[in-house]
Amino acid sequence: MVLAKKWIYAKAFSGLPTAENFRLEEETVAAIKDNEFLAEAVFLSVDPYMRPYMLQYPVGSVMIGGQIAKVLESKHPKYPVGSFVCGNFGWRTHTVCNPDEGELKPYVLPDFGKEPLSLGLGVLGMPGNTAYFGFLEICKPVVGETVVVSGAAGAVGSLVGQIAKIKGCQVIGIAGTDEKCEWLKSIGFDHTINYKTADIGEELKKAAPKGVDCYFDNVGGKITEIVCGQMNVFGRISVCGTISNYNSEAAKVTDPQRDYVWKQLKQEGFLVYRWKARYMEGIEQNLKWIQEGKLKYHETVTEGFENMPDGFIGMLTGGNTGKAVIKV
Repeated sequence: MVLAKKWIYAKAFSGLPTAENFRLEEETVAAIKDNEFLAEAVFLSVDPYMRPYMLQYPVGSVMIGGQIAKVLESKHPKYPVGSFVCGNFGWRTHTVCNPDEGELKPYVLPDFGKEPLSLGLGVLGMPGNTAYFGFLEICKPVVGETVVVSGAAGAVGSLVGQIAKIKGCQVIGIAGTDEKCEWLKSIGFDHTINYKTADIGEELKKAAPKGVDCYFDNVGGKITEIVCGQMNVFGRISVCGTISNYNSEAAKVTDPQRDYVWKQLKQEGFLVYRWKARYMEGIEQNLKWIQEGKLKYHETVTEGFENMPDGFIGMLTGGNTGKAVIKV
């Protein structure tokens, strides 16, 4: 008999999540059937998307999210005992899964070589593919262009900036502390702006006197309004997220639509699973860039499954640099 722990969405979010929104429960895991496997969580992910997405789920649901888990028992030939899988199992320690059911199938992690398994939730997982496909497929950067990344010190933004450098662009990162800005410079960003202390518009003019060609937007709100005002004609904007208003009751963003018309900008939002048929392409390319020393990563690790809400809330308030991960 296996006893699983799980975090329940106990109270609907209103503003920034608090401890009252979560409840820790236990349950006995059923014996596996044919074509199923039992997996035990090793690393769990906390990501910004969880805040708005959970509003679609009823109170009492298990919190959503991805994890790296070890297969303990298996009656499925493609998921052998001892293998490590990446799956959207939610905030739970043990999961019985039939991988042949559902649209987003778990997958056995490829060989990361000397790199840690936790990267399967970051640069070698969903955030890495979000940066890889979301930037390259939508912005289509050209050598010599200027790229701005908001939320630049996060799991996705930090990778977008480095991929832009690999593609020969000048990169400007916007982040929320001087420490994060210094880290971004250490991994190759040409310029950084601390949005909490600087005049973003003035600093952006200095860093990009000829304007901005590509903008990878993780935050929305006032920052995006300012960047759009300095986009070049035929600029491209990839909209990954709007974290600035995730904890608001209603978004209060000035409409920048005139810039889209007069400058003939192209803006496109996306979900990374648009490219699910090419998923391993992104993982393999990002791993190759890591091994070549072209792509660097950072993880902010919270120890203990019991501390998942703390790690989640800390990530939403900017407490992480790079990917936020929970280690069981």
